[in-house]
Amino acid sequence: MDTPQPPNSDPNWERKTLEKLAFAALDEQRARRRWGIAFKLLGFMYLVAVLIAVVDWGTGAEHQERHTAMVNLIGVIEAKGESNAENLVAALNSAFEEKNAVGVILRINSPGGSPVQAGIVNDEIRRLRTKFPDKPLYAVVEDMCASGGYYVAAAADNIYVNKASIVGSIGVLMDGFGFTGTMDKAGVERRLLTAGENKGFLDPFSPQAPQHKAHAQLLLDDIHKQFIDVVKAGRGNRLKETPDMFSGLMWTGAQSIQIGLADGYGSVDSVARDIIKAEKVLDYSVKDNIAERFAKRLGAGTAASFWKGLSEGALGVRLF
Repeated sequence: MDTPQPPNSDPNWERKTLEKLAFAALDEQRARRRWGIAFKLLGFMYLVAVLIAVVDWGTGAEHQERHTAMVNLIGVIEAKGESNAENLVAALNSAFEEKNAVGVILRINSPGGSPVQAGIVNDEIRRLRTKFPDKPLYAVVEDMCASGGYYVAAAADNIYVNKASIVGSIGVLMDGFGFTGTMDKAGVERRLLTAGENKGFLDPFSPQAPQHKAHAQLLLDDIHKQFIDVVKAGRGNRLKETPDMFSGLMWTGAQSIQIGLADGYGSVDSVARDIIKAEKVLDYSVKDNIAERFAKRLGAGTAASFWKGLSEGALGVRLF
């Protein structure tokens, strides 16, 4: 029987051991490199998928055909929101200036918002209708066209609704909070210094002064009158005015037609096909940039809205 030889019986055993260790290290390095490349490829593929999802890759060739231009007014009308005057005015100008767009549809699904933002859009629609008299603009209401949404819609040639749409709410509100009772219970003293006797107008941490409340009502009444004047100017003799038409109440789409707040039933597709006579509809709405879309996909939009709500003042005039 052969006797096992110790490792050092081979004069080259150290070199061979080092070679084995070196090759093992190289194999491990190659494996790590392969996994690194694989993860980088996966990351790149994910980025490409996100870009495909959020970027409008249209070439513009489709705009060379006869079509109906559509602009979306979706959600609350506010300066910092997606439906703000800047975005809407830019989209409307693009739609009216495109010679192959034979008509414009303003698709509305909004509870209202800022009277200033809504007023800017209303003014711009009336200007564009005068500048391009042969290009009609129709408002098409989906779920809701209330307050500021209707303020904008009133400038359209005609307003089309679904029978179950909610339309109206022609009124103005100013809301806020009063914390004086809570402060008294907590033993907190409000120390407000002003230069100007009315500078603390409607301060939520001070008792409400009767003269401030009366002045706020004057503001609301003036803006309400502006709203009413806009509706009357836009709708003209189509309105069948009732005592509560401008009281802030809302009506169904079917009822809104009966009292002259709307003209008939219609959807984006039916108005494009049957009224404008250009069945192809192209969206001219101003889109969020890539970062904003990506953030919304991840749910960051909700967080941003939450923090914005905390950072902005509680008091504001709104067409809700």
